[in-house]
Amino acid sequence: MESTRVDRWLWAVRLTKTRPDAAAACRGGHIRVNDLPAKPATMVSPGDQVRARVNQTTRTVEVVRVIQRRVGAAEAATCFIDHTPPPPPQPVLPVARRDRGAGRPTKRERRVLDAWRGQDGF
Repeated sequence: MESTRVDRWLWAVRLTKTRPDAAAACRGGHIRVNDLPAKPATMVSPGDQVRARVNQTTRTVEVVRVIQRRVGAAEAATCFIDHTPPPPPQPVLPVARRDRGAGRPTKRERRVLDAWRGQDGF
């Protein structure tokens, strides 16, 4: 098999949960094949670059092997090369900790915690 539909391929390699989700992403403009907007019926073949915005994450993958049926995750991972840059590191926020058995915070401690967290207390 030399080529297949992009919506079928996205579903088969587990980049989307369902094939209708893949088709909707194509119609919504979230899928690009070789930097061109892709319709669900756009054909992909080995060597093509697919950029997919799925679940608020942009993934850039290169098609290595074309499959049409959904396979196991380990086998699906061999069908593409992921060129997605790693996400930026998340800053580590300090967590307010109380000693075990210290009980509920007093009114003064609560005010200090609220001021530390911000005005809304979140």
